[in-house]
Amino acid sequence: MTDKKFIIVDGSSMLSTCYYAVLPREIMFAKTDEEKEKHYHKILHAEDGTYTNAVFGMIKMVVSLMKRQKPDYIAFVFDKTRDTFRRELYADYKGTRSKTPEPLKDQFILMEKLLEECGFMVLYNDQYEADDYAGSLVDRFKAEASMVVMTKDHDYLQLVDDEYNVRAWMVQAKQDKADELYEKYYSAYGLTKKDFNLPEKVFEFTADHVYAEEGVWPHQIIDLKGIQGDPSDNIPGVKGVSSAAPLLLGEYGTVEGIYEAIHEAENDKTSLKELQDFWKKELLISRSPYKAMTKTSEDELCGEAAARLSKTLATIKRDIPMDYILEDFSSGSYKEKNVKQWLKRLDIKESSVFSPGR
Repeated sequence: MTDKKFIIVDGSSMLSTCYYAVLPREIMFAKTDEEKEKHYHKILHAEDGTYTNAVFGMIKMVVSLMKRQKPDYIAFVFDKTRDTFRRELYADYKGTRSKTPEPLKDQFILMEKLLEECGFMVLYNDQYEADDYAGSLVDRFKAEASMVVMTKDHDYLQLVDDEYNVRAWMVQAKQDKADELYEKYYSAYGLTKKDFNLPEKVFEFTADHVYAEEGVWPHQIIDLKGIQGDPSDNIPGVKGVSSAAPLLLGEYGTVEGIYEAIHEAENDKTSLKELQDFWKKELLISRSPYKAMTKTSEDELCGEAAARLSKTLATIKRDIPMDYILEDFSSGSYKEKNVKQWLKRLDIKESSVFSPGR
């Protein structure tokens, strides 16, 4: 197994996290967009008015990543638009998300430019999302390097693969949550966070951790979302089957497997009763999900149609055409001097990002 490490950073997730982490209280607690806009001037900005609060936080993260984790290869993936191919499949995909505030939108463009000028490979496209590029990079290079995806988005858990040493660095909301996970999984071995070379607030997920936390294996995350849905992306799932989903998937493996069992039994009352008895007595599902799983309607997306579409929406693409070779992502292209030039341009103190003497 290669000892070369390739880190793929979900730039959209990280920049958004940095933006909301240091917003003025007046904006955080404002009830309307108009009220928020009145306080935009209080957001950290350069002398020329350029907003910098998100960029500042992400630059610190990147500099620390390069200094402490020392990846051999690194890439940053971003969402460019919500109107990707998934919207063509389901018009309401991500339909419940609020509009990206202008101060954050401006910093996406700024951050992408900054990263590129500092020697990093930055990937984004009108048709695909950040996780599609991450999935395609993982599949393209997992035989050549140990792959890590760094994100807050649980969709990425489907990429975890112990066979190829693909891990997910899941950024937790607070360090306390990360510490709880280290305590839960490593205290028995006498290990703490200090024994791992990982960024702050990060816990590394292996396939076993995915199963322990989600109730399914990484390759089943798409099936889990097919049934449970995902409110953050407005993926509908099948209403009323949430808690039964991991139990059904533990028995049948996939959304398709569940419906194969249902279709085999539903034309015979005795077989259908036996199936539901099996769910209750053997799988320990207290309330039968049969009606919800088989509901049909001309007015709403539900039942099998909802499950199959939701699974498709949740599935990360892994085959985006790309001509890159591994060395295109070499960390040796990193230009620290360019970072410092950008800090000066944005009126950010170098000492707030780099340790004294750097």
